[in-house]
This record gives sequence, C-alpha cells and structure tokens, in this order.
Amino acid sequence: MAKHTTLVVIGGGNMGSALVQGMLRAGHTASDITIVEVNAGRRAELVDVFPLVNIAGVVPSCDEAIIAVKPSEVAGVCHAAVAAGAKRVVSIAAGVRIAALQAACGADVRVVRAMPNTPAIVGLAATAMAASATCTAADRSWARSLLETIGIVIEIDESMLDAFTGLIGSGPAYLFYVAESLQAAAVAEGFDEATSAALVAQLMVGTAALLEREPQHARELRERVTSPNGTTAAGVAALNEHHAHDAFIAAVRAATRRSRELGDA
Repeated sequence: MAKHTTLVVIGGGNMGSALVQGMLRAGHTASDITIVEVNAGRRAELVDVFPLVNIAGVVPSCDEAIIAVKPSEVAGVCHAAVAAGAKRVVSIAAGVRIAALQAACGADVRVVRAMPNTPAIVGLAATAMAASATCTAADRSWARSLLETIGIVIEIDESMLDAFTGLIGSGPAYLFYVAESLQAAAVAEGFDEATSAALVAQLMVGTAALLEREPQHARELRERVTSPNGTTAAGVAALNEHHAHDAFIAAVRAATRRSRELGDA
C-alpha cells in the first residue's frame, strides 16, 4: 500500500510539473508531495526530474490535491482524490467550473478553480483563482500560497475567469504570434533566422522589463518611443492601417467566448 502523502498533484504534464518545481523552489518538502501520472513512460521521466518526490500511477492516501489533467478527465480524478481522503482541491483544468468541481468532489470538500498561464514553466505565471462558497480564509490562503510558487496570483469572482482565460491564459500565444511576425519581418529585411530570433527575443524581454516597471503606462511608454514623423511613427501608422489594435481585442473576445462555451459543454 502506498504511504500517506500530504499533497497529490494529479497530472504530470507541463503545468503539473511546473507547480511541483515551484513548490520545491519555495521550500516545500519533496517527500510530502506525490505526482500521480497514469502514463508509465511519463512516470519514468518524472522520476529523473524529481528524484526526491513520490511518483505514482494511482492516487495514494492524501489530504489535499491539485488537479492538472484534461477537462474531460477532471470528474473522475476528483472522485479518486476524494476517495483517497482529499479535503481540499485546486483545479487548474481549463473551463471546468466550480459547480462541476463541487459536484464531482462532494459538498464536504473545499474547491478552488485556478487558471495559470504557461510562463509557470519558468516561474513567471499570472494566475487567477476563484474559491467555492465553502472555502474558508485559510483554504484560500492555502491555495494562493501554492499558486504563488509559480508567479503572481489574483483572486477574482468566477464570472471573470473566462475573460482572464481569454486575455492571460491565451495571452502567451498572442505574444508569440507577435514575436513570430517580427522574426519573419527581420528575415525579410535581410537578417538570418538565428539572429532574427535572438534579436526579437531580447526585444520582448527588454520591453517587458520596462512595462513591468510601469505597468499602467503602456500607452505612454509607446508614445515615448514614437517621435513625430519618425521611424516608429511610420511603423505604428502601418499597424493602425492594418487594424492591429482591433485584431487583438477581437482575439481576446473570441478566446473568452470559447472559454464560456467550454464551460457550458
């Protein structure tokens, strides 16, 4: 019989692994964590990555659980976690609402729904969380402390989680799209692919650092580097001509709508 563990992370994919990495960096005891992964090949990989963490194919006796599986698998995984003793559950499965989590876990289990984005892999996630009505302040603090090991966390009403998903959950893809386009532009102007990739990556990193320093002043920051009749002004005019601003708003709106649809399915 598998020994009792404090916390199980069910799902050993990128996001589940990122959470475990974050917790270990934050000083959590490795032996108190068990990663549950049904795929034997992936389990073998996890043993190499996390030599001091328990790796299992089934959910052991536990107190708490993080659900990091596909939405279609959440209900079954919640049943397994609760049957193993979990009294608190955090789900990071996209589109699975608190009502569905509560129904799967039962009325006595406190559930939190969260949405981190993929920069969790490098410890720079932006995560939103929403707690069920049964959660106490201690439960919310517990969930927040786990999620803060991979980046910043905000607590919002669940009704805003679809918009958060459309903006922040999907947001890395929008910025990668920008980087992809700028790399293509650099190649078109004569740079080789490797140089183009390195330059655009540094552009994104440096610009993000400036924006982090003054997050409320994105428009002002843009205007500072846009001299009248200069090169940047010409570039921004071309973006406006091609409705880039409207396109990003439409992208967030479409992703938000899709998140709602997935929750209704």
